[in-house]
Amino acid sequence: MIVMKFGGSSVANAERIRHVASIIKAYQKRRPVVVLSAMGDTTDHLLEAADKALGGVVSMEQIASLHFETLRELGLPSGTIEDLINELTQLLTGISMIKELTKRTRDYLVSFGERMSVRIASAYLTKEGIPALPYDAWDIGIVSDGNFMSAELLDEVWQSIPEHLHAYASGKDERIPVVTGFIAKDKSGNITTLGRGGSDLTATIIGAAAGAEEIQTWKDVDGIMTTDPRICPDAKPVREVTYEEAQELAFFGAQVLHPRSMLPCRRTATPVRVKNSYNIESPGSIIVETHNGKASPVCAITGVKHVTLIDIASTRMLGAVGFLAHIFNQFLKWNISIDVIATSEVSVSLTVNTKTDLSGLIRDLSDVAEVRTRSGKAIVSIICDALHSSAILAAGFKALSDENINVQMISQGASKVNISMIVDDEEADKTVRVLHKAYFA
Repeated sequence: MIVMKFGGSSVANAERIRHVASIIKAYQKRRPVVVLSAMGDTTDHLLEAADKALGGVVSMEQIASLHFETLRELGLPSGTIEDLINELTQLLTGISMIKELTKRTRDYLVSFGERMSVRIASAYLTKEGIPALPYDAWDIGIVSDGNFMSAELLDEVWQSIPEHLHAYASGKDERIPVVTGFIAKDKSGNITTLGRGGSDLTATIIGAAAGAEEIQTWKDVDGIMTTDPRICPDAKPVREVTYEEAQELAFFGAQVLHPRSMLPCRRTATPVRVKNSYNIESPGSIIVETHNGKASPVCAITGVKHVTLIDIASTRMLGAVGFLAHIFNQFLKWNISIDVIATSEVSVSLTVNTKTDLSGLIRDLSDVAEVRTRSGKAIVSIICDALHSSAILAAGFKALSDENINVQMISQGASKVNISMIVDDEEADKTVRVLHKAYFA
């Protein structure tokens, strides 16, 4: 058995759903469990409909027209999703009457995208002679806590998922399960959403708990690339990365899997394969626990723009016990996440997302230290074997020096697979290209 996960762009319209169905058919003998996101931008459209409802207007024409038109083009009856459309209309009417959208109601609202998506896809698969059944995630044992908008899965899913999928996994039921990503239910029966990377997490927990041969996530490139091909056209596919390397790539901007979705497959050492939906013959990239054979010293280069560099300096740090703890407690107080950090005896330099409101944090930090902020910065990360960091840095910094690129901060991650540097935003793409040429030309 395998798990196949397709994102919203893969099922954005009737043409894409036909294509996804052809891929599923090609893998039918491997007994796939299919995880789908909502069609295209449906989740955004649902939230827009909620905003209108708060203003007293019930309007879901954009959502209804996309889904009914897709059904028509696929030759499927409108009744496939009619009950859900009616339920959604009632929900929006309720929001318009009470003029309130709680976190619980919001999760209920956005669940309709995935629920309609799996019903349309499974109906089309069945119509094409590939028996399939739609499942809301809770119908196969996916249960979460009640933390709406960012729920966490309960440990019982490790037992409930294989129990629910046993008939299919054992061959007693031939109908392919087509499962909603991103959503779950709590113990009280309330619909929840799993937050960022929720669809990836649905796929990996199903694969890991059910003992799948591998988990496949389908995208529009030949797997994980050495860098963003839009920045560097000669980027190459990376055939194999470790879970740790993939997590670092995801943390620093690469569109792989969300880091939290790696946790289930790391627990069971279930491999994850990143495949190209436009080139199904390509082997893609596989994510494993450890490399099989000799790995390249540098795996990939990635970049994140629009970060702010904060320099915190104080002579009170020199030998002072607990000073760093005090500094970081201020970030905790203001709920601000740190990306990259470097420290010395009397200073700390770190980066945060530029969109974050820093006014309160800077005010508190200024009571104990000199604080300087610099926006318009970018993090460029080398995902590599840091055991070879001296040689890697020597080659990289020589190339950057030759191009007059000034690195303003450097940090080696505790994972030992990441070296990050800070440059100006306008130099970020050039930095990536220069490093890529140095390591992969």
